[in-house]
Amino acid sequence: MKTAALSGSRGISRALLIAAFSLGAALATAAWKQVGSDHAPTVIPPLDGATVNFSPKGGCAAAVVHAIDAAKHSILVQAYSFTSEPIAGALVGAAKRGVTVRIILDEKANADAQDHSVGGFCADGGCAVWYDRKHSIAHNKVMVIDDATVVTGSFNFTNQAEHANAENLLVLRSAALARAYRDNWQTHLAHSERWR
Repeated sequence: MKTAALSGSRGISRALLIAAFSLGAALATAAWKQVGSDHAPTVIPPLDGATVNFSPKGGCAAAVVHAIDAAKHSILVQAYSFTSEPIAGALVGAAKRGVTVRIILDEKANADAQDHSVGGFCADGGCAVWYDRKHSIAHNKVMVIDDATVVTGSFNFTNQAEHANAENLLVLRSAALARAYRDNWQTHLAHSERWR
C-alpha cells in the first residue's frame, strides 16, 4: 500500500511555525485578490494529521472505506463520478448504524441509466442523495466526516480510479478545514435537487 503519513514541525518551535503560516496566509490572500477572484481563500490553521494514498492500486478506496467506517455522527459527500461499490456499501453501512449520510452528486456523471452510478443504491440504503445541476460539472471529490476529517483529492469514487488511473487521495484531520468544506457543501445543497 502506497500510504505516507505527514508529520509535524520536527524541532521547529510551534510559535515559529504559526508565525510562518500566518505570514503565508496573508500573502496568499493578497495575491488572490490581485487576480480578481470573487472569493479570498479560507485560511486554515495547521492540520491535526494527514495521510496520502496514490493509485492505481494504492489503497485509495480502502482509505475512503476506513474513514467512512470510523464515522460516528455524520458524513457529507460531494462526488463527480461515483461507481465504487465498496465505497457505496460503506456509506450504506454507516447509514444503517445511525450515521447521517448526505450525498450530492454531479447530475450528468451520475443520472444516465447507462452509467453505473451507485446513487440509487445509496438512496435505497438510507442515504439522502441530491443532484447538483447548477454547474457545467460538479467536479468535487470530497467527504466531510464528523465535522473533523476531510477526504479529498483527484480520486473519483470509482473502480477505474482505484485500479487504472493515476490519482491521489488525502485524509486530513482538522475541525477548521472540515467546517470550511461543510460550509461549501451547504452552499451546493442549497441549489441541488433531491434524488427522489
